[in-house]
Amino acid sequence: MEIPEQYAALLQSNAVANIASLGPDGAPQNNPVWFEWDGEYLKFSNTKGRQKYKNLQRDPRVSVSIVDPTNPYLYIELRGKVEKFEDDPDLAFINKMAKKYINQDTYPYHQPGDERVTLYVRPEHIPAR
Repeated sequence: MEIPEQYAALLQSNAVANIASLGPDGAPQNNPVWFEWDGEYLKFSNTKGRQKYKNLQRDPRVSVSIVDPTNPYLYIELRGKVEKFEDDPDLAFINKMAKKYINQDTYPYHQPGDERVTLYVRPEHIPAR
């Protein structure tokens, strides 16, 4: 899916993405995450013990909203599916996000026993406004 040009800067910014998934009872679950847009996928990190990971293993559909922190009226919503779950045992992706978002080389909140995974969302629809 091609992303409209007016959102290119937002997808490369340090805004956070709010990712909504469906819980086991069908209720929505939404939380902010650090993300990277590579031109094809919106990527974010999670741990295998979290509810978001479990939700997306069961039902890969997501809705993602990203609001421009300098202009709350500029935002993009993407709907799609998680197409790939990639283990991140050396924490390369989450460390990259720590550098982008908090200018630290190493993610400071890693806990022993956390199993990190990078999730790849392919946008399928951008709702009209």
